[in-house]
Amino acid sequence: MKILVNGSTAYDVLLGYNGSFADAIDPSALDSLAVSFFSPHYARHHGGTGANIAWNLKLLGTEPMLVTTIGTDGGDYRTLLEDRKISVEHVEQLTTGATATAIIGTDSSERQITFFHPGADADGSWPDITDRREEISHAIISPRNAVLMMEGVRWCNEYKVPYLFDPGQQVIALSDDELRFGVEHSAGVIANEYEWGLISERLNLTEENALLKTPMVIVTQGDKGVLCYCESGALNVGPCAPEKVVNPTGAGDAFRAGLLTGLQNGWSNIDALRLGNAMGSLAVELEGTLIDHVDHDAIWQRAADAYGETLPNL
Repeated sequence: MKILVNGSTAYDVLLGYNGSFADAIDPSALDSLAVSFFSPHYARHHGGTGANIAWNLKLLGTEPMLVTTIGTDGGDYRTLLEDRKISVEHVEQLTTGATATAIIGTDSSERQITFFHPGADADGSWPDITDRREEISHAIISPRNAVLMMEGVRWCNEYKVPYLFDPGQQVIALSDDELRFGVEHSAGVIANEYEWGLISERLNLTEENALLKTPMVIVTQGDKGVLCYCESGALNVGPCAPEKVVNPTGAGDAFRAGLLTGLQNGWSNIDALRLGNAMGSLAVELEGTLIDHVDHDAIWQRAADAYGETLPNL
């Protein structure tokens, strides 16, 4: 069975700032905000939420069905996916613009400021995958063109595919009605602390009353781990500490791949979250978002060291 991954394929430009964004921004002068950060670090990598999640799923032995759009410069990315045996059947390539690009600045405290250019994804379309429904066990709706995110939500709802709603930075691009529909028809909502704050404020939700709308709310907390609110209660899953921190970009997508792999295999929520944390901790140790190789035994050992219990076998 496959996991439907609806999300962006993008090039990531990673910049590093040796200092704190917070120290450079005066909250009382936001109306006249004009700041510049000197970045001694520059790198350009393959990224994008959809491609990152699909890549990490494949590393774990889980088959993704990637639905995404690339632009005129995306040929090398398509080849890269093909080389890793990730199906590009639903990787749409358009000539209307460049592939989406994210410019991500990270400070010394791992705070991030991101600018995202959608590129050709702004003109993308939803494929006809109705005849593939029986191949799909789960789905994730991750940030990309907001119209195509909602196309994915509606398709999953119509064909009864359990999906995780992961609006990410596109929270601000979705209307209240779209946000509410995405939450209420999902098998779970996943967001970081800031994003959940926006969602809950706009929809007048708390972690507890949100369970009247969706079976699960997952709030990622970076190096503090993850909170999960579900029918069995609140789960506070501590972090799986990395050996070193190089760049946190892509850790959330690696986490999602681990989580989805666990859920697809019928694991408990806590075990799926622990695998997610182990994958995320590996991602922060690397420059770029596409992990070259995953040693399954090492990941399982990493989780066992962090939580004192062994994860189930896949």
